[in-house]
Amino acid sequence: MVTGRRTGAPGAAIMGIGAYRPRRVVGNDEVAARTGRTAGWIRRRTGIVERRYADPEETVVSMAVEAARKALADAGIAPGRLSTVLLASMSNMRQSPGGAPEVAHRLGSGAAAADLNAACAGFCYGLTLAAALIRDGSAEYVLLVGSDKMTDIVDPADASAAFLFADGAGAVVLGPAEEPGIGPAAWGSDGSGKDLIAHSATWLGYRDDPGSGWPTMRMAGPEVFRWAVQEMPGVARRAVADAGLTLDDLDVFVPHQANLRIVETLAQRLELPPHVTVARDVRYAGNTSAASIPLAIARLRELGTVSSGSLALLLGFGAGLSWAAQVVRLP
Repeated sequence: MVTGRRTGAPGAAIMGIGAYRPRRVVGNDEVAARTGRTAGWIRRRTGIVERRYADPEETVVSMAVEAARKALADAGIAPGRLSTVLLASMSNMRQSPGGAPEVAHRLGSGAAAADLNAACAGFCYGLTLAAALIRDGSAEYVLLVGSDKMTDIVDPADASAAFLFADGAGAVVLGPAEEPGIGPAAWGSDGSGKDLIAHSATWLGYRDDPGSGWPTMRMAGPEVFRWAVQEMPGVARRAVADAGLTLDDLDVFVPHQANLRIVETLAQRLELPPHVTVARDVRYAGNTSAASIPLAIARLRELGTVSSGSLALLLGFGAGLSWAAQVVRLP
């Protein structure tokens, strides 16, 4: 048996939140022109009015750093006090090394750092891992960033997906708490659906046959929609029950901002009480994968829609297929 002297905190909680949204605003007319759709069709089918695209020189790492700085300032925690940095992303163009050590370095931290790829569920996966590190004494303060530059991995002319995806980063700082502020995760995966959201080819295929074209992420939209609205309400309910709560106890529902139709259908099928605020940041941010949930939380705070102590049900789901949900208390 392995024993040690470390003792963790009774619980972990979110202490600060930060967001980074690229400057460039892209409306539906611009996206429609290259995908063969119309602006009206895009808005009807997705609920998206506009989205943000990063500049060419911006990267997953640079956006993560900007969001992280804001989260650290919000939490009142200096970078040097971080024990761990976790970066959730599916679009970092540099496979090796991971981006998290560079994020830590740019912030002025020598914390342990690692990347996490659970696609659109990555932020919720990261919350569970960060909370566990704090509770077992391996970390005191953890920075978790969801950052994705989806425009790097999606074909801009893809008529089935290009109008959905966008860029951005959201970050949180977690620390020790007397009462748990991160509920148990209801999470899982189904690898049989790995091809529903996936790159068109492997890097080996491109290396061996460059004429085959640069691999880009493709999505079977109708199939993903059916899976999400059929399976994710049960996952969300389990997360609430595992936290010892009911839907009436919630203040906010923040699902992955895949598209507005999915968000609205999930809220409807959950039969949320009227007082529960539903995040709809996708209308102006698009689908930013691992960044979508923290960006949506940040937007609700900016609008004054949520207050400190609000109970939020988070639900991430996407490529893998992977999913995770938990109830958290907002700072």
